[in-house]
Amino acid sequence: MAGALTDVLGEVLVAADGEEVAVSALAARGVSLVGLYFGCSLGGPCAQLGASLAAFYGRFRGEAAAAGGQRLEIVFVSAEQEQQQWQEAVRAMPWLALPFADKHRKLKLWNKYRVSNIPSLIFIDAATGKVVCRNGLLVIRDDPEGLEFPWGPKPFSEVVAGPLLRNNGQTLDSSALEGSHVGVYFSAHWCPPCRSLTRVLVESYRKIKEAGQKFEILFVSADRSEDSFKQYFSEMPWVAVPYADEARRSRLNRLYGIQGIPTLIVLDSKGDVITRQGRVEVLNDIECREFPWHPKPVLELTDSNAVQLNEGPCLVLFVDSEDDGESEAAKQLVQPIAEKIIAKYKAKEEEAPLLFFVAGEDDMTDSLRDYTNLPEAAPLLTILDMSARAKYVMDVEEITPEIVEAFVSDFLADKLKPEPI
Repeated sequence: MAGALTDVLGEVLVAADGEEVAVSALAARGVSLVGLYFGCSLGGPCAQLGASLAAFYGRFRGEAAAAGGQRLEIVFVSAEQEQQQWQEAVRAMPWLALPFADKHRKLKLWNKYRVSNIPSLIFIDAATGKVVCRNGLLVIRDDPEGLEFPWGPKPFSEVVAGPLLRNNGQTLDSSALEGSHVGVYFSAHWCPPCRSLTRVLVESYRKIKEAGQKFEILFVSADRSEDSFKQYFSEMPWVAVPYADEARRSRLNRLYGIQGIPTLIVLDSKGDVITRQGRVEVLNDIECREFPWHPKPVLELTDSNAVQLNEGPCLVLFVDSEDDGESEAAKQLVQPIAEKIIAKYKAKEEEAPLLFFVAGEDDMTDSLRDYTNLPEAAPLLTILDMSARAKYVMDVEEITPEIVEAFVSDFLADKLKPEPI
């Protein structure tokens, strides 16, 4: 256990009293699950979660002490910029914290687990370091007594099991989804981007069905009332989890670690995830020629997928798109390196630590260059880490596969010196 956890958390953590605790010591305590709590000491949602989590943690500690062990530990990964605020936050917490000075590891954790907002709670297996549950906030709400510990992922067919609705009031069993590709659509009427996507998605759904593909969409509502749900669902030609079945809607949110809407998760006929970026795929492929949208190792940067630049470090190769073949040649150059990295981390059941893009010359690319203060050179090889507000730049006259591979390897080995964005 110690090896996997030290790879993730480092050698030591800090307790509320300031004492250092060796990560390796967690094994002796019987810890089998670690919750990474990304948050801050300020009020609002973090304060609310902190209180709920403290009560939840206290129950576990009490039960564990009675049973002679400790199954769960929480580690605070702070968003604080000032050490005094961090110290005050840690003193008020009954669990452990990542040392304030270990800022580099903190950023790596935010990137590794694709944390885009706080508070966020992610459970990882203490023996392997692998993610068990991406949305621990819902665990605290749905299972306050910890009866479902350790909250590991279940098959889609098990989580979705039960009656589904059509907008005419008819019901059907979830087993009707078997053998089809399924888009699990997390959305709400109060959300303007959701309504915009729904209009596009209705047309995409129609085109895919007319092409003879076995495809269904399952609406998982985040509406604030049943009336809003009914109004919104009346526009949809697919099926939905009944609004009253809040437990099943929440379990689906937990299963896919939903942190924002709209989100479209596309599953294959066995219920395995093809892509979590269904929204981007639908908007980029209006004619649905690439359905079911298996992920591409290298993407051409567009207005609709630029949001992914905020999800973690991204390699972006800027080219001069006035030459029609330049972007395609750049993608072919980067693709073998991207495929190699993706395959390596997939074998470890982990997400790749980099996304890969090629960017041409357009208004959106110009805005990105301006925002990150990049030179106008083309080709220009960069790695952009928006959450760390850092960039790494390789400005050479010719980009070769060897240069790209060495650049990526040096980044992953922490050998590159970042420049501020």
